Amino acid sequence: MPAIKVATYNIRKCVGTDRRRNPERILDVLDEIDADVIALQEADRRFGNRLSAIPHHLLLEHGTYRPVEIGGRPQSIGWHGNALLVRNGITVRHSEIVPLPTLEPRGAVLADLLIEGRALRVIGTHLDLSGLWRRRQIRALLARLDGAEHHLPTVLMGDFNQWSDRGALSEFAFHHHRLVKTPPSFHSNRPVARLDRIIVSHEIEVEEADAHVSDLSRRASDHLPLWARINIA
Repeated sequence: MPAIKVATYNIRKCVGTDRRRNPERILDVLDEIDADVIALQEADRRFGNRLSAIPHHLLLEHGTYRPVEIGGRPQSIGWHGNALLVRNGITVRHSEIVPLPTLEPRGAVLADLLIEGRALRVIGTHLDLSGLWRRRQIRALLARLDGAEHHLPTVLMGDFNQWSDRGALSEFAFHHHRLVKTPPSFHSNRPVARLDRIIVSHEIEVEEADAHVSDLSRRASDHLPLWARINIA
């Protein structure tokens, strides 16, 4: 059975390091990554109707991915900027918004997927700048997983806004989750901070993981995408 490739990418509302808003360029980077499931952060405009930074018609014309519907704003593809894209052909069994305790607009989105007969739960999120609120948000995500009617192999991905593996991120170890070893992803021109993370439950084996570095990804956003190739044990 082939491995499943997952990725996370803070697309900065499609504004690149050249200060140009270019959603087509983001789609080109997604083509380069060639993942099965992608968690996006900052996928919506910040003000007004919170329009999707990648227009729906562009996603439709692109033809590779479709956004997981989570019942948010009608012209958005996500919730507080968090969106999940799945390759066409993947079945979405369930999806929902996961509310997080916060002082500023933050959130998470969850989807239960069926990929070539294998069940996988994916959460995409963008956590707070404050360590105190990050810890509360991580506990809320873990409480949602603990309270699920059915346990599934799980991948959590996103911009966790934390450099260190300790602190709030240590909460995952007590729930049989582990941080995938990935390189710094911010700033894309000269990566020094490990703000973006991929975290997996104990049933998941990670074949390999890395940042996606190309001329295009260095220009398309101030974050580099991260990816992991996984198997479900």
